[in-house]
Amino acid sequence: MSAAEAGTGGAVKVLVANGPNLGRLGAREPEVYGRSSLAELAAKCGAWAAALGLAADVRQTDSEAELVGWLHQAADEAWPVVLNPAAFTHYSYALRDAVAQVPLVIEVHLSNPAAREDFRRQSVIAPVVRGTIAGFGLDSYHLALAELARLAAASA
Repeated sequence: MSAAEAGTGGAVKVLVANGPNLGRLGAREPEVYGRSSLAELAAKCGAWAAALGLAADVRQTDSEAELVGWLHQAADEAWPVVLNPAAFTHYSYALRDAVAQVPLVIEVHLSNPAAREDFRRQSVIAPVVRGTIAGFGLDSYHLALAELARLAAASA
């Protein structure tokens, strides 16, 4: 059993990490980010992951240092990651360097940053992830989890 499967009943553990302001889902700009709360996102990710044979560990922090620490943990434990870096997307080289240490990361965004303000169009994270899924609301996470499940099955 791999480190990613330990303690998950054989399901591959996936870290679903969310950056700053995502704790305000449902309240912050619902016309952009939707009306679902972080708790609803976490519940959906858990259900989607379970249906795909994964075990989702959904976390959110406004702290760059904490997020970097979680990515180091994911690298050490060989967990694949679904990452919504939020505002850190555009400027956090510390986060970029931590992401580069994790073998499999899919970047997600609820909205489509390319269709928004100029400053949101640059991702320093994108060059070091497997891919980016953006603009599909909560379904961005579902699509990312499905791709992680596909990749895990292909590598087994």
